[in-house]
Amino acid sequence: MTNVLVRDLTEETHRELVRRAEERGQSLQQYLAAELTRLAVSPTLDDVLRRIDARRGGRVGFAQAAADLAEERSSG
Repeated sequence: MTNVLVRDLTEETHRELVRRAEERGQSLQQYLAAELTRLAVSPTLDDVLRRIDARRGGRVGFAQAAADLAEERSSG
């Protein structure tokens, strides 16, 4: 395992992180490790947009999309 050192956190930020860790019954280290892992495995907005852009397929114009939505709403 590797280590990470975070410098220059404000006291308020540190206090809030400690509070959240305590709320979960975790040490600050456990809480931060879990949050950083969650952050690392979640795709960024740029990742998601690149995936969307890479997909090729049919295109639906605005008018058709609005009509399809209206039809779906009226039948539901």
